[in-house]
Amino acid sequence: MTRATRGFWPLRDLPVVFWLLAAVTTAVLHPFVPAPRWLTIHLLLLGAVTHAVLVWSRYFADALLHCPELPSDRRLQSRRLLFLNAGVLVVVAGVLTGWWPVTVAGASAVASAVVWHGVDLVRRMRRSLPARFGATVRFYVAACCCLPVGALLGTLLARGLDDPLHARLILAHAVVNVLGWMGLTVVGTLVTLWPTMLRTRVADGAERSARRALPVLVVAVSVAAVGAAAGTRPVAAAGLAGYLVGLALVAGSFLATARLKPPSSFPTWSVLAAMGWLAGCVLALAVSMGMAASWAEAADRFTWVTPYLAAGFGAQVLLGALSYLVPMALGGGPSPVRAANAALDRGGALRVVTVNAGLLVCALPVPATVRVVVSVLVLGGLASFLPLLVVAIRASRRARVGPGVGATPRTGPPPGRPQGQVSGLAVTGLATVALAVAVGVALDPAALAGGRVGVAASAGIEATGRTTTVRVEAADMRFVPARIAVPAGDRLVIELRNADDTDVHDLVLDTGDDTGRLSPGESAVLDVGVVGRDLDGWCSVLGHRQMGMVLRVEATGAAAQSRTGARSAEEPVGDHAGHAHGPQQRRTDPGPPTRPDEHGGSSAAIGLDFMAAPGTSFTAHDAALPALEDRRVHRRTLTVTELEREVAPGVSARLWTYAGTAPGPVLHGEVGDTFVITLVNDGTVGHSIDFHAGALAPERPMRTVPPGESLVYRFTATMAGIWMYHCSTMPMSGHIASGLFGAVVIEPPGLPDVDRSYVLTQSELYLGEPGGPVDMGKLRSETPDAVVFNGYANQYDHRPLRARVGERVRIWLLDAGPNRGTSFHVVGAQFDTTYAEGAYLLRHGPGGAQSLSLAPAQGGFVELAFPEAGRYPFVSHVMLDAERGAHGIFDVR
Repeated sequence: MTRATRGFWPLRDLPVVFWLLAAVTTAVLHPFVPAPRWLTIHLLLLGAVTHAVLVWSRYFADALLHCPELPSDRRLQSRRLLFLNAGVLVVVAGVLTGWWPVTVAGASAVASAVVWHGVDLVRRMRRSLPARFGATVRFYVAACCCLPVGALLGTLLARGLDDPLHARLILAHAVVNVLGWMGLTVVGTLVTLWPTMLRTRVADGAERSARRALPVLVVAVSVAAVGAAAGTRPVAAAGLAGYLVGLALVAGSFLATARLKPPSSFPTWSVLAAMGWLAGCVLALAVSMGMAASWAEAADRFTWVTPYLAAGFGAQVLLGALSYLVPMALGGGPSPVRAANAALDRGGALRVVTVNAGLLVCALPVPATVRVVVSVLVLGGLASFLPLLVVAIRASRRARVGPGVGATPRTGPPPGRPQGQVSGLAVTGLATVALAVAVGVALDPAALAGGRVGVAASAGIEATGRTTTVRVEAADMRFVPARIAVPAGDRLVIELRNADDTDVHDLVLDTGDDTGRLSPGESAVLDVGVVGRDLDGWCSVLGHRQMGMVLRVEATGAAAQSRTGARSAEEPVGDHAGHAHGPQQRRTDPGPPTRPDEHGGSSAAIGLDFMAAPGTSFTAHDAALPALEDRRVHRRTLTVTELEREVAPGVSARLWTYAGTAPGPVLHGEVGDTFVITLVNDGTVGHSIDFHAGALAPERPMRTVPPGESLVYRFTATMAGIWMYHCSTMPMSGHIASGLFGAVVIEPPGLPDVDRSYVLTQSELYLGEPGGPVDMGKLRSETPDAVVFNGYANQYDHRPLRARVGERVRIWLLDAGPNRGTSFHVVGAQFDTTYAEGAYLLRHGPGGAQSLSLAPAQGGFVELAFPEAGRYPFVSHVMLDAERGAHGIFDVR
């Protein structure tokens, strides 16, 4: 470009910063924004990267083709960029609101801007003389042909498709957009930009390699996309393998240049790391595509790769390139360029090592808490570009008026730092990641289990000097083998492997020794030491011990000390998987004590006072039915979080929640509506979700999701009613009692309007230690400490629900259980309409009803009009439950 294109240009320089800020903000606030995963990725790739591609591919095309800039060029390019960014905003708005026509309009604008850009590049190629690196511009034109196809696939996905078609088109969409639109642009640009960044000559044969690679890459993208869309996994895998071949054709000159002049600055390190992640992610996808048994499995593996492709490749190549290009775009002469380069290179080795080591840790099967802490560190490393950009702009401005105006021109990056300083920053980055891992382990309660105090395993017996090693697998709520015989006096070493596909397990012994939490596929070695007595072991994940996940170590031989013996209070335990009930099995551990006073005063139930009032800052759970949205596809992200919350005045418990509330958010729709729910597991153990409002095979959508992973659950509501959704991970009773439940209201056709609609969900509290998890002993003996509406004891006594005399009020009711039914009654009022489980029991007429009875997982609604002003209590007429929290008030004025 000419000098006219340098300096500050708002439509060129500001949108990338805006999209990056938006992506970082979304990542930080992900529990509070809709579809955070989709939004973060698209703000980064569709927003920031696509804008940068349009800006800089034009920049390099003009430079390589030696095209002079015409007076009208900037004006036309500004319009094109404005059109692009407006289209991206409309796409985001359309997807988040579920308005498909809006999404189509936005995608059309984005595709039109890119096609316009491609046509402009072709015209410039035709006007210019042959150039040595003109093939690079052909990469750009080919990339422009990819994005409109990707936009079309994206609009089809936004419409809402059933599996496996949805899973297939997601992969095709990603291949065309990421490997085609982004990948072709990056590979073509680096042919000349990479040696320029390293301040060395282009490697011999680089342009020839690029010309050979282009058709290979284009064909590979086409084959992979067509194979995915057609549902042929081997073809898709072959296309991805072909893409690796195309990358290999240009990798020779790329690496030869790096050997000639090794990377020594943040831009070059970042770009090199990005290309490594691109190749690694494509390889992982090709292998997994070839090995996957179904499209559902292939989709899961693609979902796992996506963040690393976006952050490792997309973000790093963008930030690396911008760190080199922005100083030149700011212009002003050699001194300002050097000053801006120096600012953007600050802490380069530290940032690159932190980001890439952190991404590698996140890719490993580490505990969820570790992944969360390290991912925050990675986000910080990437986001550091934004404040450094501000520093660079200021440094450039200061240099324009400061000394050094007559310095020798040098527009490349600043001179390399001393090797010792670079190495020190790199080591600091590794140490920072290691510290983040340690913090994550420390924050995981399971990691602190080693503090348990128990009785020594040796029981004073003399050691034999021998070692017994036993391999144990944890899967399907069992240890295999569940009994271990070890000669008394032998040292026992247990090699435990978590063979489950989804759930987290551990092994805790009554000595206080434990393995720590193990994610699926992980292993640990537990050195028990010398064994002189029988030992009991169990999995400490909530409910797993009660489901029969226990292990027995028996010391054999004449020298064995007195045995603890098998417990006599054996109980049958159902083996639950989703809604399928297997044969009864037996356990050897009766679980925790069942009454509050048996906890030695440590139970949170000791503090229950049903007459107490909450604090003045207390806000009751909003019981109002959410408004019916004017759309037929409802998209929602439900993130499982584990947190401590107050459940009664002065009483707190450790809850598992969907989207931070127990019960979870109420979903509201009509018959025929489609719900697309993204479940994100930010907990420490496996969780799942089961929507009673949909009818579909449960194997995939209701499967348990390991910590740190997610799934997309799609269903169409074909029948009316108020339906329960809940976690179906074993033991379901424990997961539901911990707060993982909610309601979906599907209105019957022709449902009359009313003045007010409320939703009340009844559930039970089984309180353990203050601020602790559910007491599984109380749960198994069905002795709840409280029965509550919408998660908090008597909350609507203190924050009454409002109504006016003569208004028609509809109360939707759901009994979430997990064990107790309800008989809903409003004191002083009568129901003229009752509806339960999809049918009217009573329609508005001469008859009336005094209560609506529901068993666990049943729902319905009642309608009434209050005859006069006053305070009308509402209760479960199972009076014991009304007296322990299932109570509230309608304040009628």
